[in-house]
Amino acid sequence: METAARKKPIHLGDHVRRMRTALGVKQSALAIELGMTQQNVSRIEQEEEVDDVTLEKIGKVLGVSAEAIKNFDEDAAINIVSTTFNSHDNSTSVAFKSTFNFNPIDKLMEVMDENKKLYERLLQSEREKVEFLERLLKDQQGR
Repeated sequence: METAARKKPIHLGDHVRRMRTALGVKQSALAIELGMTQQNVSRIEQEEEVDDVTLEKIGKVLGVSAEAIKNFDEDAAINIVSTTFNSHDNSTSVAFKSTFNFNPIDKLMEVMDENKKLYERLLQSEREKVEFLERLLKDQQGR
């Protein structure tokens, strides 16, 4: 009976992973915001113990408290997700969402501008080749 009364140890790394995925955040995005590599985030999520400073940083980036991560459960996650993304006062979550959301049309326009510049450079190069060949032809005809 004594073993049934014991609680299973909390796996904080697993809580971080589950909170991150509940919020729809990729490891790479979290890593960028934390100033570390995706592999470091993966390692944190595999660790049973995570120090309080790291939990605070992760919580701040995700827009939740470190306590919410420590006490993570599926029902609480639904409430946290809905309040985090529906709150207009939570500047961290708003900043985080706007950092990783992009407008595909803006990206398409950037690519088109880059292609236009590349085409113009290519065209200029071809013009220079034509001018060079014309000069070369005139020089040979002048001899």
